[in-house]
Amino acid sequence: MSETRATDSQGEAGAEETAAERRPGTVPAPAGAEPGPDGGEAGAGPPAVPLLEPREGVPAVVTDADELERVIEAFAAGSGPVAVDAERASGYRYGQRAYLVQLRRAGAGTALIDPISCPDLSALDAALADTEMVLHAANQDLPCLAEVGLVPRRLFDTELAGRLLGYPRVGLGSMVENVLGFVLEKGHSAADWSTRPLPEDWLRYAALDVELLVELRDALREELESAGKLEWALEEFTAILATPPKPPRPDPWRRTSGIHRVRNRRALATVREVWEARDKIARERDLSPGRVLQDAAIIELAQKAPRTPADLQALPTMRGRGARRHQSAWLRAVGRARELPERSLPESNIPGDGPPPAHRWADRDPEAAKRLTAARAVIAALAEEHSMPSENLMQPDSVRRLAWTPPGEASTSAIAVALGDLGARHWQIELTAQPIARAFLRLEIKEDL
Repeated sequence: MSETRATDSQGEAGAEETAAERRPGTVPAPAGAEPGPDGGEAGAGPPAVPLLEPREGVPAVVTDADELERVIEAFAAGSGPVAVDAERASGYRYGQRAYLVQLRRAGAGTALIDPISCPDLSALDAALADTEMVLHAANQDLPCLAEVGLVPRRLFDTELAGRLLGYPRVGLGSMVENVLGFVLEKGHSAADWSTRPLPEDWLRYAALDVELLVELRDALREELESAGKLEWALEEFTAILATPPKPPRPDPWRRTSGIHRVRNRRALATVREVWEARDKIARERDLSPGRVLQDAAIIELAQKAPRTPADLQALPTMRGRGARRHQSAWLRAVGRARELPERSLPESNIPGDGPPPAHRWADRDPEAAKRLTAARAVIAALAEEHSMPSENLMQPDSVRRLAWTPPGEASTSAIAVALGDLGARHWQIELTAQPIARAFLRLEIKEDL
């Protein structure tokens, strides 16, 4: 396991006071029993210090071109990496657009930008083109940042770094506390960030999210280098930036929660028709689909197929104001599904582009099932050896595909090529190709005996 810097960054005796003195807006925190990054007790070392205020205070939100230009000039003149974060309105609004963008850089301070008022940040992007951007869980924010023209060319992902280092909790709050010894208040993470004006305490929370992100990056980079994992992390960061956006899912309605309870094709057609009606309303009203109609209501409409407003209103899931507001749309959708000819009904199952579910392998291809068990055991052992989650050592889907359709020979070079074709990174192939090849070869030898 990697060594934590939670105590190192604070020093020895009196570290709590030292931390509080060098940070405005902090007060000592009581010792608690929260587990530290090594599974121990946080109370074993100096207590973490709550971070209450950004060091320069909460900046005004940038809402016009002149203010944005001043931010661009300040950040272009700053030095070092740029901490970046974005706040969305998941669960409130349709889609995943950014409603606030936060940045911080040495020499420039912190900026809070309203991307609704300033929807084009391409000039800021150009000013920072050669600058490393530091994000936490970058995959969550990169799509909405790209929508406003902010596209990192160099990346440091503090969450992914924490995973590679074996931290058991890699949320931003946990990482800042365990690595730097400060406590971030996370009470507004699920807020409706489309609210205008944004409350002062929300803005303070948003500014604090980037307050220590560069310091966290610096500490984690040192840990990665000490652990011999820095090149692994850099390769992962490059891969994140090189990954194209995911294409739209085919038949997204099939992901309706509870759809496994829908037993026939006509009912599946109802799910599809109601889902599409809900999606249209949600998009037009800029609301999260779940606020228009819950998935549970879609499933109940498919199972009961109401014909009249009274039938629909009698359903337990249709008693909410949101569901009843559009009851005519739901009845029309159910009616369309009822009238579809048999040939237009959706299939119960659609073939995927990968292997079947693993629980079916023993019957369909026992040898593939043995390969999967062997490969998973190899990955689990290596992940434990290198103190990281198995899924960060090798994507589970890649392991399944390799086991289902292995190369013609169980050699290290053949397995390496196959893993590369599946998108594995160089460092992952170096660690896993030979032991997987050996495991597959042992299975072949057993079959020949």
